[in-house]
Amino acid sequence: MPLAPLLAEKIPVLRVAARKLWVRTITKAREVRLREVVTQVPALITPAHVLYAVFLWLFIWLLRTSIPASQESLQKYYCFGPAMSPMEMDANTYSQWHRGSPSPVTFNTHVAVDVSNTTSIRHTNLNTVVAGTHEDERVLILTPVRDASTYLNKYFDLLMALSYPHSQIDLGFLVSDTRDETMEVLTRELKRVQNGPKPFRSVEIYNKDFGMTLDNLNVQERHAFAAQAPRRIAMARARNYLLASALKPHHSWVMWRDVDIIESPKGIIEDLMRHNTDIIVPNVWFHRYVDGEDIEGRFDYNSWRETDKSRALLETLDPETIVVEGYKEFDTGREYMATRGVRGHDEHEEIDLDGIGGVNILVKADVHRSGINFPAYAFENQAETEGFAKMAKRAGYRVSGLPNYIIWHFDTDEVKEEEKEEENKSEENKDEEKKDEGAEAKAGAEAEAEAEAEAEVKPNDEEKKNEEQQ
Repeated sequence: MPLAPLLAEKIPVLRVAARKLWVRTITKAREVRLREVVTQVPALITPAHVLYAVFLWLFIWLLRTSIPASQESLQKYYCFGPAMSPMEMDANTYSQWHRGSPSPVTFNTHVAVDVSNTTSIRHTNLNTVVAGTHEDERVLILTPVRDASTYLNKYFDLLMALSYPHSQIDLGFLVSDTRDETMEVLTRELKRVQNGPKPFRSVEIYNKDFGMTLDNLNVQERHAFAAQAPRRIAMARARNYLLASALKPHHSWVMWRDVDIIESPKGIIEDLMRHNTDIIVPNVWFHRYVDGEDIEGRFDYNSWRETDKSRALLETLDPETIVVEGYKEFDTGREYMATRGVRGHDEHEEIDLDGIGGVNILVKADVHRSGINFPAYAFENQAETEGFAKMAKRAGYRVSGLPNYIIWHFDTDEVKEEEKEEENKSEENKDEEKKDEGAEAKAGAEAEAEAEAEAEVKPNDEEKKNEEQQ
């Protein structure tokens, strides 16, 4: 049998057999490979690989959903806001449009700015300056002085006796419109105090004249109602100048203290700080001895509470009118703390006030920093310290007083001075009357002498006429 036909018959069979053999071999190889892969899967699939796979799937899904598939889907997106260019918007429209989506600003807070070698840059953290009840808080004592040389020695004796640490107390003085030796006595007393065993932390003296003088007024005119508004306005300006000049960032408290206090407790700062009130004042009386007995007069009638009667009165007044207590021009009917106090009772009994006097005030420094000062104008019909209290209450601060905590003021004894003034006036009037009577008597004598001279002249003239006729 020829070889060619035989090969032709067997080649297809061989091809089929070879293909089956190849398929069988490949299948076995795949099975072996699959077994190897299956055995290696636990080693290949780790938690990190699972997380990578999840993040990859989320990224692909977000990318797919963010790309619109057609023009119709593009029309589903709208622009909310004015149909105009940002360059065409006015300021209000632009602010309203961007109100909900402020531009992010990234600060690099990890890079320090070194200004240690620059003396012109200072940093003060006012968040750490608080007013509480601790003895490490700085206190600023402020006193405006005018013609005060008589009182300064006693004033500094009382300051030296304060039990609050002197190292935490700063002093500030404003000398204005003075006509006596106030500046000379002030500097001499300060030298004595600062060279003593308990000097204060610092002292500052300021000069500012406001052109306010009462030298041409007698006692009655000086304390008359007409002089009170200008006087209180000048005092308010003096307080504001002193406050603006002396208050420093490190001060926690400000104590306003008059120069003519003659008696007060050594621990008055701690006692007032104990109440932790925005503004607080003690009661102010004065000693006056009548027939050997102390009448314990009430001095400061500027610390009061409003009543229905006083509120009704204020509604009838012009806004520019300044009400001053203690004068018949205004019967306010207010409740005065001076008349309410009882000596020997609980010194820390506290009451709310609407107006305060300026003899001794303890104020949290942040109250002044917030813009509450002493109005040198009519604020709710009050000025100076009473206007200060009104302004503080308007701003939401608390104003209180201690009716049974008493300090003693110098007795001005204005009644006796006025009586002396009247006596002097009456004596002057008597002298003038005597002078007038003497002048009238002299004028009468001269008139009589002239009449007698005329009477003598007339007979002589008649005799001359008779002689001529003869």
